[in-house]
Amino acid sequence: MDSAASYQDLLRWSEALAGVAKTGLGFTSSLYERERFEEILKIAADIRFSATKDQDPEFLVEQWKLDVGIGVKGYATPKVAVGAIVGNDKGQILLVQRRDSGVWLYPTGWADAGYSASEVVVKEVKEETGIDVKPTRLIAVFDGLRRGFGSIALYSLIFQCQVIGGQLQAHPLECSDVGWFDEQNLPEPLAGKERWKDLAFSALNQDTIEVVFDPPRFPFWRGD
Repeated sequence: MDSAASYQDLLRWSEALAGVAKTGLGFTSSLYERERFEEILKIAADIRFSATKDQDPEFLVEQWKLDVGIGVKGYATPKVAVGAIVGNDKGQILLVQRRDSGVWLYPTGWADAGYSASEVVVKEVKEETGIDVKPTRLIAVFDGLRRGFGSIALYSLIFQCQVIGGQLQAHPLECSDVGWFDEQNLPEPLAGKERWKDLAFSALNQDTIEVVFDPPRFPFWRGD
């Protein structure tokens, strides 16, 4: 295995260290321990800056400290995103073009408090595309940092959904366009298609598939 740390390694190590430090700050009242955890935050910020060059480390430390809660509320965990693989009777997939980035992707969004994961799917698809759906099965649980979905710790839950009504209409603030696409005629740029396209169309073709998840790495920190 290559001994050099990759971009994704650095992001993952940074997020993991920051999570340990923020959780520690949320559970301790010892001034000595708080100093140690704040030092870990500084190290985590330096690691992230080495990878991304996107935020000043001192500013990032202050932002992380603002995230710290007390007790259970301060336990740092990954965010949760929920996505939908929706097909029609022609075997086409429903995709949206994100207004902020211009890339195409299946409907997806952050999980909202008070909703079940499947309820978030129904809500997100309706809001982004105008289509009413019924979730039929969970097909994937992805580690976002490991899959390269972004630069923060997140888990992505992906459901297959059945169309039950509605009409195509792109969300005016979130989406530039929306449409149905054949596997051989997908729009570009299509975000991360190598990570999910084959799984999505296998699901839409009603193939027998197991829920896909990222298997444990050995060792956790440097395994592939």
